[in-house]
Amino acid sequence: MERLSEVDVPRDAKSALTALYWAAIHAVAPGTSLRAALERVPIEERGRRVWIIAIGKAAHPMAAAALAVLAEWNRTPAGGIIVAPNEDAAPHPAVEVRVGDHPVPGARSLEAAERVGLVAGRVREGDEVWVLLSGGATSLAAAPEGTVRPDELFQLYERLLGSGLDIAQMNLIRKRFSRWGAGRLAVALAPARVRNFIVSDVIGDDLAAIGSGPCVPDPSTAAHIHQMLDAAGLWDELPLSMKRSVSGAERDPSLETPKAGDAAFAHVERRIIASNRVALEAIEARARACGYEPRVLGAALAGEAAVVGRRLIATLGSYCDRDASSLSGRTGRTCLIWGGETTVTLGATHGRGGRCQELALSAARELAETAGLSAAALLAAGTDGRDGDTDAAGAIVTRETWRTIQRAGRDPARDLAAHNSYASLDAAGALLRTDLTATNVMDVVIAVCGPPVDERRARLTPAVALEAIAGSLRRRKE
Repeated sequence: MERLSEVDVPRDAKSALTALYWAAIHAVAPGTSLRAALERVPIEERGRRVWIIAIGKAAHPMAAAALAVLAEWNRTPAGGIIVAPNEDAAPHPAVEVRVGDHPVPGARSLEAAERVGLVAGRVREGDEVWVLLSGGATSLAAAPEGTVRPDELFQLYERLLGSGLDIAQMNLIRKRFSRWGAGRLAVALAPARVRNFIVSDVIGDDLAAIGSGPCVPDPSTAAHIHQMLDAAGLWDELPLSMKRSVSGAERDPSLETPKAGDAAFAHVERRIIASNRVALEAIEARARACGYEPRVLGAALAGEAAVVGRRLIATLGSYCDRDASSLSGRTGRTCLIWGGETTVTLGATHGRGGRCQELALSAARELAETAGLSAAALLAAGTDGRDGDTDAAGAIVTRETWRTIQRAGRDPARDLAAHNSYASLDAAGALLRTDLTATNVMDVVIAVCGPPVDERRARLTPAVALEAIAGSLRRRKE
């Protein structure tokens, strides 16, 4: 059993950052979070036939938790489907598993969307559906709406990924043309009762943006979408079917996406069970236990990844200088914590690497050029374990990373300009490879001014001990 009076402290800044990242991942484990939410369902409401529709990167653990709770209630599912980015055995004979494509949808996404429709068609009035939603759902179960062709939808998704738009803006556009986005799944399931449990992967936990809001009224209008596409320079590139869809709804409101007040939402309950904020709070608690003085500076990190990387190192420098010159009683070991999701605007040609890797490579250059940060390090990583179309969650960089890349024979400045951060970071051994984490609450960025307080162990203060105990109790309850 873990001793709460002591906590293992990593030996150096890089291993400390890795430990802090995993503290975040464990805190937003979707299975335990869902179990805690289901345990709050009143006993008198547990008698309906239950269907399970789990879509997203956390679909497998969420479905497993839901089935475990049903078993404890001496119930079996009426049926259901799991749509995930990876294959796994079906957890129950009544629940099928489909693998979708991500981040750009493909043939498997089309089939998954069709299977979701078949399950939805079997739901009857008086039934209950648990819609378990997590990041990636928009692509994994993507299929076109109306007269839009699959290839047209897929091209739009791909173009949006390099447009520089944030995830909320992209989802507003994507769900306009998607079969299950913009509340259309709720329409298909009505009048059954729907409990929508959500792992949030968007800034501000906007329900309409998470997974394209399959069970949420669409707040946008066709005129708004037209304006967004125009501003992003995408309207002229749209196929005729999409232009007709938007223009038609501008002229005739009856062709709009489902809105608030629609009868389909009368029996829909929505609850966020895990979010980026929870992950940041877990990093903060673990950092304090390691002897750092943590500061959560925001859960709304956004903007161009390379620009953000430079800015964060400047912020780190100001905090490290402040701590170094502070009065006694401070450790001088600052840990700064951010959450959110940056963007990368791609050109006609580009290399390999996601937004976290681009942020980290940009930060590496700043670290190399900034005096007073010789012991500093920064981690930028996606909580889903994948950054862009690579096998890495992100990267950990130090003052030496930039020069290590150069010594390996690469030009990091050229790679950064060409959005080819993966190659440079790989050459320096800076990539953070975690495999899929089965959760997704956007990205975390953590920067520290130096190593942990002790090379082996740190004794917890009373305040941190209490916090550790409370966290342990919460986890057991979950």
